[in-house]
Amino acid sequence: MWTLIQIELFKIFRRPRTYIAFAAITGLIGIIQFGLKLDGDSYVEFMMRDITSSITVEGKILNGYQVCYIVLQVLLVHVPLLIALVAADMISGEANMGTLRIMLTRPISRTKFLLAKFMATVAYTLLLLVWLAVLALFVNMLLFGTDDLFLLKSQYVVLLKKDDIFWRYVWAFGFAALAMTTVASLGFLFSLFAENSIGPIVATMSVIIFFTILSTLNIPVFNTIKPFLFTTHMIGWKEFFDIKVNDANEAIVGSIQNSQKIMNSALVLVIHIIGFVTASILIFRKKDILS
Repeated sequence: MWTLIQIELFKIFRRPRTYIAFAAITGLIGIIQFGLKLDGDSYVEFMMRDITSSITVEGKILNGYQVCYIVLQVLLVHVPLLIALVAADMISGEANMGTLRIMLTRPISRTKFLLAKFMATVAYTLLLLVWLAVLALFVNMLLFGTDDLFLLKSQYVVLLKKDDIFWRYVWAFGFAALAMTTVASLGFLFSLFAENSIGPIVATMSVIIFFTILSTLNIPVFNTIKPFLFTTHMIGWKEFFDIKVNDANEAIVGSIQNSQKIMNSALVLVIHIIGFVTASILIFRKKDILS
């Protein structure tokens, strides 16, 4: 199995389109960093415009932790497209080149063949998120320094102490990896139904956009299905940056406001991954390979 995964990884990183995602993330984060480094004070004034009269925050608001949070809010919405570029091409790309039928003449089962391709897709997804973490967190810590993290929620504000932040980002990126693996498994499933990658890529993004709209619409008729949509749970990483308070309204260091919600979201994402992969295996085992 490991040999098969290595072969698939070699094929992934041999394609030029693989590096589009890494280049796009590098460019977008670079633009955000440049803009905030050049005129970050204006951004802070805009962010604090409605609460400066009622609250005073000591320290440097615009620091590496703050910039990383901004980057994640912006980019994790678009990363699914970058993942779909590769995930939706894993099977359809082989069919398009006419190599899929030849590869299946090898003495390996279709299940093992498919799982090797999926694991390679997951490896690519994780590498992309590691690259995102390096640029968004570690580089920003070097460029902007570190301090307390100040976040504006819809009805309240959260202030996380400097020493209580880094571990939250570690878990947040881990949760993001689970969410992006769900996207990869969906794109991988769609790649079984076409002989070119354009259709599966468009289908993957269409499903994500459609489900995201349903997840955000505040209409009672949709509330019953929202908990079952994986897009509803993809932003669960934000829950790591909400903290409990005691009776004196003092923050409890090292706590998470709603850890059960994180666990529920993770469970829903895992179920979707298992479902998409299982469906892929069942379909592929019965599929007539003609190309």
